[in-house]
This record gives sequence, structure tokens and C-alpha cells, in this order.
Amino acid sequence: MSGKGIAVVGIGEDGLDGLSPVLRKLVEAADVLVGGERHLAKVPTDGRRRIDWSGGFEAVFDEIEKHLERPGGQKIVVLASGDPLNFGVGAKVVRRFGIDAVSIFPAPGAFSLCAARMGWPLADARCLTVHGRALDAVHLHLAPGQRLLILSWDGETPGKLAQLLTGRGFGPSKMTVLANMSNGGGGDETRADGIAETWNKGASPDLNAVAVECVAGKDADVAAWTRVPGLPEEVFEHDGLITKREVRAATLARLMPLPGQALWDVGAGSGAIGIEWLRAEPAAMAWAVERDPARAAVIARNAENLGVPELKIIEGEAPGALSDIETTPDAVFLGGGVSVSGLLGACWQALNPGGRLVANAVTIEAEQRLLAFQNECGGDLTRLAISRAHPIGGPVGTRTTFRPFKQVTQLAAVKK
Repeated sequence: MSGKGIAVVGIGEDGLDGLSPVLRKLVEAADVLVGGERHLAKVPTDGRRRIDWSGGFEAVFDEIEKHLERPGGQKIVVLASGDPLNFGVGAKVVRRFGIDAVSIFPAPGAFSLCAARMGWPLADARCLTVHGRALDAVHLHLAPGQRLLILSWDGETPGKLAQLLTGRGFGPSKMTVLANMSNGGGGDETRADGIAETWNKGASPDLNAVAVECVAGKDADVAAWTRVPGLPEEVFEHDGLITKREVRAATLARLMPLPGQALWDVGAGSGAIGIEWLRAEPAAMAWAVERDPARAAVIARNAENLGVPELKIIEGEAPGALSDIETTPDAVFLGGGVSVSGLLGACWQALNPGGRLVANAVTIEAEQRLLAFQNECGGDLTRLAISRAHPIGGPVGTRTTFRPFKQVTQLAAVKK
């Protein structure tokens, strides 16, 4: 069926019995079988070479390569869960060997099976995995009415997820834990239904997925958690050094988060810019550079609480600390340290072609740096003046006036 050296075959809990006759024949004809212990155990032992993942992906791939280089080549079958390209090993195999050497044969995966059990259109649900990833990433996707399908790390995940939902004010959310699913149903498949705030089901089987229908409780501050940039300052832990939400929204608009692109947030403070960059585009990357250890710890807590634990934190002083970042940036934000000699130039030099540099200044000295930079490299200068209405008391009663914040001069430049 496959003229390529490597076939990645998705299988379910029903093992070989769930494969089509053609795919079963492909597995039976393989010279070498690769997979996790659970997958390999579904194929009767018959003396063929078997390789599990216990040695790590790269070591196994090196061994696969040796088998492919043998005279006449060998047929390699990699057994994977369900759809190998949906949070599966298939992507790693293709990345190492290239699609010209690999054939992918998906089976119904956990998301499809879970959606089928719930009767949810798969396109209307948000598919997530916390298998080997931080559970805090779920924070990013909580919204009233949102349906989540979540691949668990182990049997303790549903209970921890119930606590997370309750802590964020989504305690009334409906949860369904589906374990040991197979395309034909039956067998060891189990189901448990409940509400997050009263979840008391105990540990589930390790191989499970959780369907969540998000319901906001009366204490959930749902308006504060939008993924549109400009979250209120109070959702961040900070010591007062935070870019105000109006300025932050304007800054993110000029930084332009895009899939796969990298941001350096230099002088990150609370980490608000890097965090909102990732919330706006989860397929992007971000590094927060902060010299103060206490603030670096705050950034980590903010990133976890706001659902982007993948934010990378570099503790050190720029520009020297920038050398610790291996990925060159597509966007750089400079909110603190504009007046530091050489910092603007170092950030500009590091930018990829087409990259965006945005720098905010509130002091005259910093403004002078921005003006000198614009004269040399170009870019737009904008002055942002924000005032918020604030009640004041007096002898004639309470009145309301506008209280201005410090004006911000913003430089936005694109590297040609």
C-alpha cells in the first residue's frame, strides 16, 4: 500500500481488530515496529524487531535511519494513537524524515471519539492537550459557552481540571470524562459526568479525555479575560510598573502578533506585553527579558494565571541578556530602558527583515533617544495621552473629573 520507507499507522484501543484489512496487512508485513509499550502490546509477539520510545525520540529516529539504510531497505511501521498528526508523533516523524519518506494513516482520534460521544460538532469545540504540558494553558480558553475537548496527562487530570475551573469562577461547568475509548465502543470504555465545583469522582483511568462545557458562575469576571489585547491592569500581578491597558492595546496593534513569529519583550516588568502577544496568537512565541528577579517571578505567575505558561523568561539586564535568546525576533517591544545606551540599536540590529520595533517612552531623555533613532532609521512617532474619569470629593459633594496618566511617546518602526 505504501511505497515509502516509513508508515505511521494510527490505531485505537481495539488494536489490530480496528484496522482495515489493508492496513492490518501493512502492519503484519513490517520488518520493524516502533511505538509506545501500549501500542506494541496490541501486536502479537512474532520475533520482529520492536523499538519503543523509552530511549527518547531522537535516539529512536537514529535507529530507524540505520534500518532504512540497510541494503534493500526495510519496512518501518510506527504505531500511534488515533490521528498521528493531531498532537501525535506523526509530526515529529515527518519533521525528521520528510513527508516524501513517510506515509500517514490516521484512525479516529480521541477528539473525534469524544465529540462523537458528546454529540458535539468537532469544528465547534476547542481541542487542547495537557499531556506533557502545563494544565494552566487551559486558562486561555475559558469563556462562557465554550466547549473544550482536553487530552489528559493521567487519571488525576480531571480532578485538577475541576479545581482550576472552580478557582476561575467556572465551577458550574459541565464535565464528562471518557476513558479507554475505541471506535467500536464497549470493552473497557468508561464515562463519568459531573459538575466542576462538586466533582468527586476520584481518579479516572489514565487514558482519558475530558469534555467541558464552560458555564460562568456569578463570581466569574468573564469580561476581563478576553483575548483581545488590553486586559485590565488588575488581572495582572504588578508593582505599578505596567503598561496601561489603552497603551498596551495600541502597542500590540503595532507589534502585530502573527503565527509562528517571535517577540522579545525587553524590560518586561509584569510581562503584560509578552503575555497579551501570546494570548492574541497562541501559535506565536515570546521571550520576556527582565533584570529584577522578583519581577521575573511575577512574570512567571502572570503567564501561568493568564494561560500562556509557554512564555520564556530571561532573567538579566539588556542588552547583554539578549545574547541568551537563540531565536531572532520578528517583533521587539522596549517598554523600559529606552534610555540605556545602545539598547535601541541592539534591538533593531537583532530584528529579522520585516520585523517590527515598538518602543514607549515617558521621560524627556527617552523621547530624545526615540527622536534620534527615527532620524537615523525611520518609523512613526505617536504621542498617547490617556485620561480616566475619577470621582473626587469636596465641600459641595462628589464630582467626577478626568485624571491623566503620564503621556507616552511611542516609536513604531518596520525593518525593511
